[in-house]
Amino acid sequence: MTRSFPEPIRAPVLAVLPLLLMVAFVKVFWSTVPAEIYLVGTIQGLLVALVSLGFVIVYRANRIVNFAAADLGAAPASLALLLFASLGWNIYVSMFLGLGAAIALGVVVEFCFLRPFFNAPRLILTVVTILLVDLLSALAILLPQWFGGSGDVNSYPPFFDVHFHIGQLVVFDGNDVLVMIVVPLVLIALAAFFRLSAIGVALRASAENADRASLLGIPVRRLQSVVWALATVLAFVAMFLRIGVGGEILGRALDPAVLLTALGAAVIGRMERMPTVVLAAIGLGIIDQAAVFHYNNVDIMSIAIRAAIIGIALLVQRADTFGRLASSATSTWQASREVKRVPAELRGEPAVRGAYAGLAALVLAAIVCIGVFLPEDRVKLAGTIGVFAIIGLSLVVLTGWAGQVSLGQMGFVGIAGAIAGTLTTRYHWDIGLVLLASGAAGAVMTVVVGIPTLRARGLAFAVATLAFSLAASSYFLNSGYSPVKSWVPQSSVARTHVLGVLAVDTEVRFYALVVIVLALSVLMMRSLRSSRIGRVLIAVRDNERAAQAFSISAIGSLVVAFATSGFLAGMAGALFVLQQRALDPPNFDPTQGLLVFSMAVIGGVGSIGGAILGAVYLKGTQYFLTQPEFALLSTGVGVLIVLFIFRGGLGPAFGDARDGLLRMYARRRNIRVPSLVADTRVQIPQSEELDVAAALADAAAHADTLVEVHE
Repeated sequence: MTRSFPEPIRAPVLAVLPLLLMVAFVKVFWSTVPAEIYLVGTIQGLLVALVSLGFVIVYRANRIVNFAAADLGAAPASLALLLFASLGWNIYVSMFLGLGAAIALGVVVEFCFLRPFFNAPRLILTVVTILLVDLLSALAILLPQWFGGSGDVNSYPPFFDVHFHIGQLVVFDGNDVLVMIVVPLVLIALAAFFRLSAIGVALRASAENADRASLLGIPVRRLQSVVWALATVLAFVAMFLRIGVGGEILGRALDPAVLLTALGAAVIGRMERMPTVVLAAIGLGIIDQAAVFHYNNVDIMSIAIRAAIIGIALLVQRADTFGRLASSATSTWQASREVKRVPAELRGEPAVRGAYAGLAALVLAAIVCIGVFLPEDRVKLAGTIGVFAIIGLSLVVLTGWAGQVSLGQMGFVGIAGAIAGTLTTRYHWDIGLVLLASGAAGAVMTVVVGIPTLRARGLAFAVATLAFSLAASSYFLNSGYSPVKSWVPQSSVARTHVLGVLAVDTEVRFYALVVIVLALSVLMMRSLRSSRIGRVLIAVRDNERAAQAFSISAIGSLVVAFATSGFLAGMAGALFVLQQRALDPPNFDPTQGLLVFSMAVIGGVGSIGGAILGAVYLKGTQYFLTQPEFALLSTGVGVLIVLFIFRGGLGPAFGDARDGLLRMYARRRNIRVPSLVADTRVQIPQSEELDVAAALADAAAHADTLVEVHE
C-alpha cells in the first residue's frame, strides 16, 4: 500500500508505521492498559532509542554489531553519579565532566582496541566489542571502590521540581520530564550534525562506501574516532537519564532483554532509517510496559511477546530495502577469513603427506590418552569441549560459509537438548535415534527461524536468533512458565544404549561417543564444503548478486545451510544434556550464545579446524588451566590479548604458519606454487636473455617505423 504514496509522504508513513502497529496491538489485545503505562513505555523507549542509534552509527561505519553500545555510556554515567554522590560536586558540573569522560572513553576505546583491527575480518571486530563489555562492566564496578562508595545515594535529584500523574498508578517527576525534553533535542542535534556539518557529511560518505570515500580523500580511519565518540555520547546520555528514572546501573547496563529491544529496533529501521529506529524503540517500550502491567509484573511474558513482535516485523520486511547498504558492504568489508587448502602442487609430496599423517597420529594419541589416563571428572570436561566443538562447526556452516550471523545458537541447542532428555527419560529411546531426532528438530527450528529473515537479510537473522534464544531460555525451557512444561525434563536425564548394545553409563564411554560424533561431523562438513552446495554457499556469501547472475539460487543454498547448521546444533544439544544428565536453562541463554559465537570467531569461523581450535582454547583454558597464573587466559582480557597477537583468529594463524612451512619446502624443492608465492620473480636463463633483448630491439625499431609512416 505504501508504495503508491509519493516519496515525501511515503517516508514519514514508513517511519511511523511500526509505532502505530504496536500501539494498535496493545489497544486490541490489552484494552485495559491505562494511559500512564503508554507514557512510561514511551520514556523507556526513548532511552533505548539512543542505544539503538549507537548500534546504527557504528554498524554503518564499520559493518559490525557493537555489543558494548550501552556499556560505553555506563562507566562515564557512573562517574557522574559518583562525583555528585561521593564527592558532593554540583550535579551540572558532574554531568558535564561525565560527558567529557564519555568522549574521551570513546576515542580511547577506538584507538586502543578497535583501530588495530581496522583491516581484520568484521566478525573479529564484533567479538572485540563483546569482550569490551567485560572490561567496561569491571570499570563501572571498580569506580565506586575508587571513590569510596556512593553511600545511600543511587540516583540524583530531579532537575525540575515537577510532579504529575495521568492516572492513579504512576507519578512522574522532573527526571521523567528531563527524558522527554533531552532525548528529542539530542535527536534533532544528531540529525543536524549528519546533514549540515562537514564531518557529518564525511561520515555519511564513508558509511555508504569506505573505499570510495577513501579515494575521494576522506580520512576514513581518523573518522572512526568521531564515530565511537558519538556512539559513546549517545550511550552516556541514555545511561545518565536512566539513572534518574530507574536508579543506579553499575555493572548491568545492557541485559539480553534490553539488547534484544535495542538491536531489534535498529534492524526494524533497516540499520539506516533513524526516525524509524526511534519510533520502533518507543513502540517496543510501550509493548514491554503494557505486557508487564497486563501479566502482573511477569517479565517472562514481556520478553516472549517482544521477541514475537520483532520476529513478525522482520517477516514483513523486504530484501530490496537493504540494497544500497548491503551492496556497499559487499565490496568494502571482509566478514571472515577461510583457511586455504594445501596447494595441489604439494598435496602428493611425501613430506607433506607424512607431516599430515604425523599430526593426525598426535591428535589421535592425545584423544586416546585423555580417555585412558585422566580421571573421570576431567574426561567429562574434555567431552564438553567436544560438544562445544560441534556447536562451533554448526556456526562455521551458518556464519563462516553462509554469512548469516547467529547470536542465539544456544537456543537451538537447548530446545534440541530438552527433546533428547524427554525421549531418553520418558520414552527410553535409543541414543542413536535420539541424536537423529534431535538433529532433525534442530534443523527444522533453524529453517523455521531463518526462512522469514530471507526477505530482510542483513542482521535480520542475528536478531531473530537472539529473540529465539531469549524466548527459549526464559520461556520454553522454563518449567515454571512454559505452557508445554510437561515435555521439559524435570529430573535427572537418563542415558540409554547406543544402537541397542553399546552402554555409555561411564564418562569415558560417553566421551568416546562424543569423539565419534565429532569425527562424523567433521567428515560431513568436509564433504559439504567440497560439494557444489558448499561452493554455492561461498559464492552467495561473497557476492549474492554476482551469484544470482549465474542462475545460482541464493535462497535454496541458505536453506540448506540453515538445515545443516541446525542438525549439528541439535545433535550437540542432545549430547550436552545427556552428558550433564540435566537440563539447566541458564546454559542456553543469549549470554552463552554470544560466548559460543565468540569462541567460533576466535578460532576461525571460516574453517573447520578453526572452530575446533576455538573450543579447545576457550573451554580448555577455562576447564584445565585453573592455576592463578593461567586464569587470565580464559577471561575477556586474555582473549583480547590472543586476538591482538593473531588478528585473524587461531585457525588463520595456524594456516599462515603452515603456508610458511610449505613455502620454504617448495623453494627448497624448486616447486613453483603460484598460490603460495604470487610474486615469484621469473628467472630468465642466460641463453635466452640475448633473444629477449633482440626481440625488444626489434619491437622498438618497428614502433619507430610506425611513427615515421604516420608522420
